[in-house]
Amino acid sequence: MENPIYVSLSRQMTLRRQLDVISNNIANMNTTGFKQQRMLFTEFLERPGMHEQISFVQDRAVVRDLSAGGMMQTGNPLDMALTGHGYFTVDTASGPRYTRAGNFRLNDQRQIVDGGGLPVLGDNGQPLAIPNGTRDIMVSGDGTVSTELGPVGRLNIVTFRNEQLMTEVGAGLYVSDEEPQAAPADTKVAQGMLENSNVKPVVEMTALIEIQRQYQSNQKLIENEHERIRSAIQKLGRTA
Repeated sequence: MENPIYVSLSRQMTLRRQLDVISNNIANMNTTGFKQQRMLFTEFLERPGMHEQISFVQDRAVVRDLSAGGMMQTGNPLDMALTGHGYFTVDTASGPRYTRAGNFRLNDQRQIVDGGGLPVLGDNGQPLAIPNGTRDIMVSGDGTVSTELGPVGRLNIVTFRNEQLMTEVGAGLYVSDEEPQAAPADTKVAQGMLENSNVKPVVEMTALIEIQRQYQSNQKLIENEHERIRSAIQKLGRTA
């Protein structure tokens, strides 16, 4: 196989991975707190000879767009959104996990839980529970949860030095090898609000069209190169 075909195939492989990422963005454009993702590409140079270089396309990583999504008012006192950098903390069988999705509710034990039923943790490391018989739930900007009987606890809102190194584990949850840090002072909780996904559907659909065009262009190059080699072999065969 000739080098142009290898180069074109390397591009087609990265386009396939890019298609998967964009498809995931579109699938989650209505997911609370979802952050759109992009592929990070680099050039990989191979030197098969002393004075020859071949440039391949290589996908290095998936990068998240950490910008905030739009805010949607719901009026539900258990819906919460974060303005600024930070994550809510929930408890799982594998340890704490972190999320931007604040569509919370109460379970049978009157614990505040996320959409998957995982307990939301306070800054003391314990689940936040609303006392029996109380009706009014108030959440202040610093994450303090109160009822008409007084404060219940404070949401554990954290951030990380390098958020790009956080690993997505599904259901809007992340995990990190870094130690969590207290969220900045300008990070506030907005009660009765939800953070929408920051995916822009028109941008994603445009990217899908561009990927299709690039894939077709690369396929045409491969076919032309294959035809060139076949023709060269036939001509050499006739002159032999």
